[in-house]
Amino acid sequence: MSKPNTDGGTNVSHAERPLGLPRWVAALLPIILLGLIAGGFFAATPFASLDTGGEPLPDVSITHTTLPNDETVVVHVTNNGPNEVTISQVLVAEAYWNFEVQGAGGDNTLAPRESAQVVIPYHWNPGWDLEVALLLSDGSTAHHTIVAPSESPGLTTDLLVTMVVIGLFVGVIPVALGMLWFPFLQTMSDRWLHAILAFSAGILAFLAVDAGFEAFELGGQVPGAFEGPALVVLGMLGSLLLVQAVSAWRKGRAEAGDARAQSGLWVAYLVALGIGLHNLAEGLAIGSSFALGRVSLGAFLVIGFMLHNVTEGPAVVAPVARGERPSAWHFLGLGALAGAPVILGGWLGSLAFSPTLGALFLAVGVGAILQVIWELRGMVSRNGRVGSALNLVTFLVGLVVMYVTDLFVAL
Repeated sequence: MSKPNTDGGTNVSHAERPLGLPRWVAALLPIILLGLIAGGFFAATPFASLDTGGEPLPDVSITHTTLPNDETVVVHVTNNGPNEVTISQVLVAEAYWNFEVQGAGGDNTLAPRESAQVVIPYHWNPGWDLEVALLLSDGSTAHHTIVAPSESPGLTTDLLVTMVVIGLFVGVIPVALGMLWFPFLQTMSDRWLHAILAFSAGILAFLAVDAGFEAFELGGQVPGAFEGPALVVLGMLGSLLLVQAVSAWRKGRAEAGDARAQSGLWVAYLVALGIGLHNLAEGLAIGSSFALGRVSLGAFLVIGFMLHNVTEGPAVVAPVARGERPSAWHFLGLGALAGAPVILGGWLGSLAFSPTLGALFLAVGVGAILQVIWELRGMVSRNGRVGSALNLVTFLVGLVVMYVTDLFVAL
């Protein structure tokens, strides 16, 4: 029976059965009925009279190529369409060539949403652009141009060690150098410390905008079967909500009297997390450039990212610059969280360049950074005015500094 409560309503007993059914049956009932209705709909074939007998066009994407040696070209393909496709011929430099399809069940046919590698025994010349085309069984073709080909080093122990060294110089060391401004930040007045927090927000805002554009650009290269733009949006919203959930949990702990949850150290770790996710995508770019044989590009990216990332150090330590003295272990943890993901990204990028993975990493970084910017705003608003002239100017300075250092990466 239902019992009246003090507000005049009723409290429903947990033991009461909805519609006279067990609670788990009542929960599954709409899903079961939906399945029955959908099955009946397709069984009735309501669109049969509209079927003209046409078949959907094949949709095959060439995501990238790898060159393990100067006698081999490997083309990575994905079938985006709803039907099987068969690769009948391969053209290299407008000439038919022998080939082997690996990862497609032992034949040349790709099932819907299946990916495979087309291995072509072809002697190519370094630096000379190469045209590759796949001829499908229905006569349609998929084209790809290999620009200035050079040999891919492949996954080796030397390459993994190299990625560790590069990750230290690109991510960990620049961030650590930037964190050395911490003693100076502690001497600042509240007004100027809030300005530094606004500067940090400007740095993060630029990272979010820059990574967002890159994510959508890379999402356009994602095979259609994986819906690149939708994947980017999902990554952004998913990471934003996940970091927001962590922040809400922290605030709940703070309201319950947990002194550790009330400190700026939480915000510092969130800032380091957002920067770390962005640096993961940077590592992916460096690793993939080496994996694709673009060693000179990878070396230039290292120099550009070093200059770019040194400005991230103050953003990490600014939230703990007022009245807190974190232990050395916390500084090590913050530096590792912000900078070390470059190493992981380099390893993943070295395995093989994946537009899908790259777009997802960038999107996750954008979502996390946006939430961290909101967290910094809340930190300033508790003890000052967010929209003061000084805060707005330093926010703009943060944007400009990151833009200028980003030019060293883009050149």
